[in-house]
Amino acid sequence: MSMAAPLETGEMGGGGISACPACVAAPSAERIAAAAAAQKDARLILSLPQAHCAACISTVEHAMMAVPGVTSARVNLTLRRVSVQAEPSVTAADLIRVADGVGYTAHELDPGLLSATETDRQGRDLLMRLGVAFFSMMNVMLLSVAVWSGAEGVTRDLFHWISAAIALPTVVFSGQPFFKSAWRSLRAGRLGMDVPISLALILASSISLFETWNSGHHAYFDAAVMLTFFLLLGRYLDHRTRAVARSAAEELAALEVPRAVVLRDGAEVTLGIGDIQVGDLVLVRPGGRMPVDGEIVEGTSEIDRSLLTGESLPVFGGPGMAVSAGEVNLTGPLTLRVTAAGRESSLHRMADLVAVAESARTKYTSLAERAASWYSPLVHLLSFSAFGFWMWKTGGDLRFAVNISAAVLIITCPCALGLAVPAVITSASGRLFRKGLLIKHGTALERLAEVDQVVFDKTGTLTMGAPVATNMDDHPATAVEVAFALAGASSHPLALALSEAAREAGLRPARVEDIREVPGYGIEGQWKGRRVRLGRAGWCGAEAQDVTATYLCTSEGPVRPFTFADRLRPGAAEAVASLTAQGVKVRLISGDAEGAVRDLAERLGIEDWTAGALPAEKAALVDGLTREGHRVLMVGDGLNDTAALAAAHVSISPASALDAARVASDIVLLGQDLGVIGDALRIARQSTRRIKENFGISALYNVVAVPLALVGLATPLAAALAMSLSSITVSLNALRLK
Repeated sequence: MSMAAPLETGEMGGGGISACPACVAAPSAERIAAAAAAQKDARLILSLPQAHCAACISTVEHAMMAVPGVTSARVNLTLRRVSVQAEPSVTAADLIRVADGVGYTAHELDPGLLSATETDRQGRDLLMRLGVAFFSMMNVMLLSVAVWSGAEGVTRDLFHWISAAIALPTVVFSGQPFFKSAWRSLRAGRLGMDVPISLALILASSISLFETWNSGHHAYFDAAVMLTFFLLLGRYLDHRTRAVARSAAEELAALEVPRAVVLRDGAEVTLGIGDIQVGDLVLVRPGGRMPVDGEIVEGTSEIDRSLLTGESLPVFGGPGMAVSAGEVNLTGPLTLRVTAAGRESSLHRMADLVAVAESARTKYTSLAERAASWYSPLVHLLSFSAFGFWMWKTGGDLRFAVNISAAVLIITCPCALGLAVPAVITSASGRLFRKGLLIKHGTALERLAEVDQVVFDKTGTLTMGAPVATNMDDHPATAVEVAFALAGASSHPLALALSEAAREAGLRPARVEDIREVPGYGIEGQWKGRRVRLGRAGWCGAEAQDVTATYLCTSEGPVRPFTFADRLRPGAAEAVASLTAQGVKVRLISGDAEGAVRDLAERLGIEDWTAGALPAEKAALVDGLTREGHRVLMVGDGLNDTAALAAAHVSISPASALDAARVASDIVLLGQDLGVIGDALRIARQSTRRIKENFGISALYNVVAVPLALVGLATPLAAALAMSLSSITVSLNALRLK
């Protein structure tokens, strides 16, 4: 079935909006093109499964750049990998040794090595250790009640030993994430945030064991286990907010057809994409995805380009027309002459463009991570200064000096600091989830709060991608019944919409015989002994209108156009109005025809709109706005939007979007209603205020608590309780979002 698209998108002659999609991933900006080439030509990609913060990015990149022959190194924190461009003399083994030297295990990346299952495994491991710590904390606290109630002598010692039997294995097991990270840092000669954490756990446990062995009055096993639990809670919340599935670039690559039917000496031969050469003839049957970039040399058909260009309707494909890998052949067999295949295809170049944008975006870090560079040295300096001062002040009382040193380490543990961001994001994520939005990235809300420009895609985003007949009442019932009969024989989107409208009007299809489909043009049949057609304007002898339409021609009267409009997604108007009311400029960019885009912009009150945009042009628009200093929210759903989604400051895609678009985005819209996007921006700005308040609470806590520990007014247990109280306060402040 072939229906006319806006501005006659399928006409071969002239001025249609469908530019050759073989250039679909070629960036329009020189800078983006250079970046994409650099990413594509990167010789070595290493996985860094232990990278988790801004300090990791800086450490690894500086270490890699120091290697002679390395020209660039970029860490993608989301994917936990580093892409390195280097001279041929630099090997993966060299870079692995460099990474190990700064405390990171690395290995050469196999494309399938890092997947969502690895992320899930890490999450399950943290959750298991968190559960063990919680169970032990509850039991040790119960045992401590007896001691706090006044147990003396043998009874007190017995409860201390039972607490030790529970607490020590728990600290060893549940504290593994901190101990391993601290050991890697020390081996590399630096002080990471996990070093003071590990030292505090070890000191609290060691002092408690020493006191128990010597029948001391105080043991701090409850403090050690409580500290472990709250630190793990912060680490787990941080992990959950960071968890992102697979790379959008990998999703795009997954769309590539692995094999194709090649015509050689009149025979059909199935070959892998890697074995196909430029100039080969490839057969693509109806319903199949284009495996290569090429030019049609034989056959006519309808081609679905919605994944690549965003055009809502299929376009005509005939001899001489260029097609791209990833497009879908709908109605007739096509023979293509290959112009590019495999890594040279437009689909693969788009994946490279997305990968570059992803790497650039992951340089954003939270405020808590930025504190990593100065936090650890300051904590150690305070703790060791307190130890030295009290050793001198008490004339060598080791027990008293160690207790104060441990109390300082515990009371300054970064639990509240670590929870400041994750606790708010988790609370906000829960609120938005109930509204139908899923937050995928840990810093998405922080970035969303900074947005001052919103760029919407059209088809499938602001609209449902389903056409609706708009002028059925303008035609005689007889004409509509004939069109109904012809449309009922097709699965074309316009034919389905026309049939649905006719049924809703209570009409019955006319008696049309000998119905047949003419690929690329439309459907024809015999009605009352006369030929009737439903399809393209030129095929029916009519001038194409500047709207989405299909045309009916009979021997009775003029050619009749049946026009269509795309159905608005629920809440689209509310979303635009809400964003505008919050001081955000709204833009519309689409690969669809000018008439359809202009009509939608007018319906929604969007003044700034662009039609006929290719994927690279969408990414270039976002990049241009970013270079002007704007913070851009991109909302899109198609393969053609993935580069722009990845390049934007923050991005949203509907759950109905292509997998690659959902993966490239930071937030997924689970329902149909777009109105929640305005709510998301408002909640994000509230979240930013809560995060700043949490940092203020954390700073105030340290200003008050640290001096108390330094002067000896806080035992390790009191320090653990104070640390826990600060963490609870931060969490309760985050819950105010609900």
